[in-house]
Amino acid sequence: MKLFSHYLKDRAFFITIYVVSVFVCLCVFKLYNLELEAFTYAFMLLCVLLVVCFFWDYHKYYKKHQTLVTLQSNSNISLSCDLQDSSLMGEDYHKILVAMKEYHDEYVISSENKMHDLEDYFTMWVHQAKLPIAAMKLLLEDEKLRRSEIKLQLLRMDQYTDMVLAYLRLHSTHTDFLFKELELDDLIRQSIRRFSTEFIRKHIQLSFKETGDVILSDEKWLVFVLEQILSNSLKYTNENGLISIYMKTKHVLVIEDTGIGISASDLNRVFEKGYTGMNGRSDKTASGLGLYLCKNILDMLNHKITIESNVGKGTRVILDLTHFEGRIE
Repeated sequence: MKLFSHYLKDRAFFITIYVVSVFVCLCVFKLYNLELEAFTYAFMLLCVLLVVCFFWDYHKYYKKHQTLVTLQSNSNISLSCDLQDSSLMGEDYHKILVAMKEYHDEYVISSENKMHDLEDYFTMWVHQAKLPIAAMKLLLEDEKLRRSEIKLQLLRMDQYTDMVLAYLRLHSTHTDFLFKELELDDLIRQSIRRFSTEFIRKHIQLSFKETGDVILSDEKWLVFVLEQILSNSLKYTNENGLISIYMKTKHVLVIEDTGIGISASDLNRVFEKGYTGMNGRSDKTASGLGLYLCKNILDMLNHKITIESNVGKGTRVILDLTHFEGRIE
């Protein structure tokens, strides 16, 4: 009954037009003194036609209502012709509904993929985080407790924490970039200080030639990139090796090491998400996300990164930190 009353309200205009039309016809018959029998006959025919049209239209109205009610509770329903109206406006509404459903389906698939990616990453991150925790437990049981080893494991935990935060922020709909002019040497020193213990522990020499360069970038994100690159260099450079930091040309920074290098087959894929290559397979702590994050961050900062490497000789990471005009604090 409630649906029927809504139907009458929706069709009130047309019902009113019909009643007025009948009244006008009756008045015309009266004015011209025409026989009412002819009018009554025509009126009865129109009523029969009206009833037939009324039930047909109400049936369509009812089916559309039921389809829409089902659509509200089930987003996977197919927008079939049952919902479609043959009128131009009906077709327009149907196209809008189809477009909205396609967008909804794409959004659901995208959200599910992102959720799967997050689940995979956090699963991997937990396994990574357990390694330094287990190492610290063993160190605490050792009577000859070495502070340097504890610091090393804490540094790794700190790195893993920074990576997970960067990963979440990178895939967030909101970014916190703050572009301003920065002294590049200050950022490099900040990154080196963080790994000073590792440099000493592995007896790795550092050759840092001050650049004197001023760049336009985001301090927090660029420092994260520098730290990831330095971390990789330290990880894959043997004891008594050398890491060099210098300027190639204006705004182009080079971080070079004498480590184990990267094979030619892996070099083209080092920026892929989760790709670890031969070096990563030998190092069980590798996640394959460090360079992936670096590449994505630098793309958003409008900087460029390229890598050159020879197996057994070392790796050269080249950062093009050219100014990004128009975004300054």
